[in-house]
Amino acid sequence: MNNADEEGAADHGVAAHISAQLERTNGLLERVLAEVAKTPSTHAIFVDAGYLYAAAGRLAAGTEDRRSFDLDAEGLIEALIDKARTIFADSRLLRVYWYDGARRRIHTTEQQSIAELPDVKVRLGNLNANNQQKGVDSLIRSDLESLARHRAISDAALIGGDEDLVSAVEAAQGYGARVHLWGIEAPDGRNQAEPLLWEVDSQRTFDLDFFKPYVSRRPATTAYEAGPDAQRPTREDVRFVGAQIAAKWLAARGREALVGLLPGHPYLPGSVDQELLVEAERMLQYSLRGQSDLRRALRDGFWDHLRTQY
Repeated sequence: MNNADEEGAADHGVAAHISAQLERTNGLLERVLAEVAKTPSTHAIFVDAGYLYAAAGRLAAGTEDRRSFDLDAEGLIEALIDKARTIFADSRLLRVYWYDGARRRIHTTEQQSIAELPDVKVRLGNLNANNQQKGVDSLIRSDLESLARHRAISDAALIGGDEDLVSAVEAAQGYGARVHLWGIEAPDGRNQAEPLLWEVDSQRTFDLDFFKPYVSRRPATTAYEAGPDAQRPTREDVRFVGAQIAAKWLAARGREALVGLLPGHPYLPGSVDQELLVEAERMLQYSLRGQSDLRRALRDGFWDHLRTQY
């Protein structure tokens, strides 16, 4: 064989080797693509509870004051999951993230019940003296960014309206996730910041009919007047009523709720404190509004009983 023949044979061998390598690479890519095709997309729902309560309360109950209406969180979360299942038809749910505020980040009774729901993760920011949430937006950003970075989600449904959430949206989008903003119909104007609306991949608004089954106005409580003829109860009377209410509270909610409440001593979550006040006024037939010494006695009696049971 002359040199030309040898070079031709060598070239043919190199070409054959390259061809074989390309075939193996193509085969590997086809298998990878086939596996990716079989892997379902994943979505998660991120709920800013402060926005949800305020907007849904105003829409369906005419007030943003949480104490003035009841929210069926379990039913509403299930409805949101069903809605996501329809919108993201070829995707599976990772979980629902529920962001709320609480004093000293101690769960209220309502927040505990939400945390116990399947596929729901409750994340708490702080609640300041003016009942304003602090730190919730940063929690949303942290979770959105982390899940997108690790490819744990392909789509995020975000229920919120604060402009501070723009950075959370940008962070998730930077890792390839699509962010869909879900809002609540506003009776007048908008309840979501325009910069947030501009950044997201899609927008959707839920109307009154969607929320009606899950929001109900509480009946007005009876106002007990502490008029000039009303006999003012003693501190010991009020303290005893506080202990009675604590006994009922413990019987209804159990020791697990007690364990969750104790770290907050001497403070009570807003919802528990409001229930205590309303029930005490009903039992005493006397208004405790503006009577700080009697309200302190009421809380003292409540705590005294609970702490003897631990």
